Amino acid sequence: MILVKPEVEIIDMADYADMIKKIEKIGRVCYKSEDRIQNDSAEKFIAGIIKRGHESVIEHESVSVKVICDRGVTHEIVRHRVASYSQESTRYCNYSKDKFQGQISLIDISTGFAYDMDNPVDSLKYEIWHEAMENAEKSYFRMLDAGASPQEARSVLPNSLKTELVMTMNLREWRHFFKLRIADGAHPQMKEITKLILDVFRQKLPVFFQDIGEKNAKN
Repeated sequence: MILVKPEVEIIDMADYADMIKKIEKIGRVCYKSEDRIQNDSAEKFIAGIIKRGHESVIEHESVSVKVICDRGVTHEIVRHRVASYSQESTRYCNYSKDKFQGQISLIDISTGFAYDMDNPVDSLKYEIWHEAMENAEKSYFRMLDAGASPQEARSVLPNSLKTELVMTMNLREWRHFFKLRIADGAHPQMKEITKLILDVFRQKLPVFFQDIGEKNAKN
């Protein structure tokens, strides 16, 4: 089996300068203040409407992100319904094939849970998990060898199975997603993925996400 770490990749994101100009132009229709548009007015205007909670305006732009995580995390992600998803299918992917290196890939549980392998308790938990993953892989390939189809054999695959998910959300829904999924009570592996995406968004789309962080996340 192959152990991998979570990753994120931006699949589609408009140019920031074009995005803020578009949002300002749309937003000013609400106030009939188009005459106040200037070369440097977009960020200030958008920051103002977000601060006032007028976030419907930013629904006019969306971003698509590819996430590599485990299937347990994607079960949480797809609960956000104002979004579109496309996910790697365990019905049609046969992990015995060469393109999968003839192994199942798993998200290493120690990354999200920050296990300290010098701690006997963490070390034991990780050992038990690792053994369970090895047994799951063996069972999966035994099912295939016995004539099972991938959609039959997938029944023994664990939540830790690595999967790829492309998710598209408008900017308002992304803000909602981040506030919920970096909260103190969020699942550690879910929080890990959320922070990876948020770090990119804060860098590339600052006016839309610079106010979001752990300190103001919903608990």
